[in-house]
Amino acid sequence: MSIFREIPPTAGFRLSRGDVASMFSGSGAQSLRDDFRQYLGIDYVRVTYSGTAAFYLLLESLKKVSSKKTVIIPSCICPLIPLAISRAGLRVEVCDISGSDFNFDPLRLEKLCRGKDVLAILAVHLAGMPVDFDAIKTIAKEYDAFTIEDCAQSLGAVYKGKKTGALGDFSFFSLCRGKGLTTYEGGIIASNRQELNAVIDTMIKDMVKPGRLSEASLIMLLMGYWIFYRPLFFWFVFRLPEIFWTWRGDEVKAAMEDFEIDFPIHKVSAVRQAIGHSQFARIEKEIESQRQKAAIYINRLKNIKGIKVIEESPDSRATYPFMTIIFETREKREKAKKAFEGSGLGVSIVYARAIADYDYLKDIVPDRNCPNGRIMSERSLTLSTSLFLETGDIETIVKKLEDICSA
Repeated sequence: MSIFREIPPTAGFRLSRGDVASMFSGSGAQSLRDDFRQYLGIDYVRVTYSGTAAFYLLLESLKKVSSKKTVIIPSCICPLIPLAISRAGLRVEVCDISGSDFNFDPLRLEKLCRGKDVLAILAVHLAGMPVDFDAIKTIAKEYDAFTIEDCAQSLGAVYKGKKTGALGDFSFFSLCRGKGLTTYEGGIIASNRQELNAVIDTMIKDMVKPGRLSEASLIMLLMGYWIFYRPLFFWFVFRLPEIFWTWRGDEVKAAMEDFEIDFPIHKVSAVRQAIGHSQFARIEKEIESQRQKAAIYINRLKNIKGIKVIEESPDSRATYPFMTIIFETREKREKAKKAFEGSGLGVSIVYARAIADYDYLKDIVPDRNCPNGRIMSERSLTLSTSLFLETGDIETIVKKLEDICSA
């Protein structure tokens, strides 16, 4: 084990000196909003404390115009999503994914919508992979439900010529650390429903207040990210806590997925937004680098028996902040997971559990029969496409996977 070369598991942007210097530029909030407006081709954009806060504010806004109470989510998703739904006083309904990728099982989705008061269907572009949005949109229209895109991992992804985040009624993005463009914590609301934009603005005005102490803390943490988000130091802030919680037998905390329902929704300062604005010009270059690494993985892994690589569909462009592979058996996945422990090669997991299997969500998420979500959590691994990953690292990863699958 080397503690001085730990590659991040996701392709987060590294902050440059120019990004940090932009704190003092005075470019502020308007610039970051304009960046997203122009990039997505959407007029209404608002900056929020986090992607979770953005989702929560959207739900609170929709409650003002609809009496429906149910939000449908996929079986493989971040635990913060059901927490936001519950905090908004709404009901979670879970639809299983397809089994071969992150798409909803369309037959299950349509069946779930029958006879239920579905407020919204959440389309999650997980792993930078655009889902089949047309199928979701068709079902949502039939049952008069809103569509919300979860673009936390898909800034820059494209589906049938349109960027994710511009496809549905509403969308939200995460600017959290490690998720591409970052303000350490941050989020974006985007809306295609002009008639409801005033409702969202009113909700933001009523609920989002300054948090000066929190904001000062986040600016300091952002400076820490500038220092520690590199292979030389990343072990201390990422792998060391993982080792500790694994030793304590808490897989959920080891995966950093132990969240609270009282997540903050403070305003984001012009200082942090300026740093986000400074990074925006690099988005396409970063995505191209991630796609090039993904292409190497795909080419090298496609002939290994016992592994399926989740790839973009022919009518989409994925951003590949990481690659996802699925093993034929849980035993092979566990063997691979153990083989990469301490390697520093950025091999990780999608989520520790299917969403219905987190103990602390038992009172929020119904226990549905979602075998494909469980297969995804139990048989998958993620492979880093970080800017720090070198071609030789990919070859080492592929060779280990070949040896594990041939054993």
